[in-house]
Amino acid sequence: MVKKKTKKKKLKKAKKKIAKKTRTISTKKETSNKPLNLSADQKPEIKKIKKQPSEKRQFNIKDYVVYPKHGVGKITAVEKAKIGEIEINFYKIFVEKEKLTLTVPINQQSNLRPISSINQINKCVSILKTKPKIKRTMWSRRAQEYDQKINSGKIYELAEVVKDLNKNTDIIADQSYSERQLFEKAYERLKSEFEAVLQITSEEARKKMDKALGRNQNLLDEK
Repeated sequence: MVKKKTKKKKLKKAKKKIAKKTRTISTKKETSNKPLNLSADQKPEIKKIKKQPSEKRQFNIKDYVVYPKHGVGKITAVEKAKIGEIEINFYKIFVEKEKLTLTVPINQQSNLRPISSINQINKCVSILKTKPKIKRTMWSRRAQEYDQKINSGKIYELAEVVKDLNKNTDIIADQSYSERQLFEKAYERLKSEFEAVLQITSEEARKKMDKALGRNQNLLDEK
């Protein structure tokens, strides 16, 4: 009988110890989950941005670049300006064909691309030699697609527009005014890139493109 009582007492004591341990563990978890109360001195500082965030600079003065909506331009200067407390660095880009000077912030230079390589120009010549794609859709829709391609800044798409809108016969008889306008816009954009990449004159670039298009030189002289 005495042995049974002592065994019961030992079991009770062991249960009490286990219960105490589980309580301490649970209280530790609760305290760890509580948010830390930061004092005024420990609060994170909010700093004002005084400089314009900039991408890695890629272009230098006298470099030729392509701005999608205006075509080939030449960087004439890299300047700074202060707007409020923010200092901005930007490129000055002169577009010869449009007699236009663009101001492009350096942190937005992803809108610019370097001029094409000679291999890309040769690929454009190959595109100009292929047959134009005949589309049966309405002209208004096609005109919108052509305009998007012209302003995409992608040289292969530009060459495709020139090729598709090219007429080997009389332009005035076979093209509407809007077709002619789009063709001339794409043609001049592509020609200006031929000039910059191949370092040739406007006349030489014209002859190279017209030869690829199978085009009569006299037709373009009517403009």
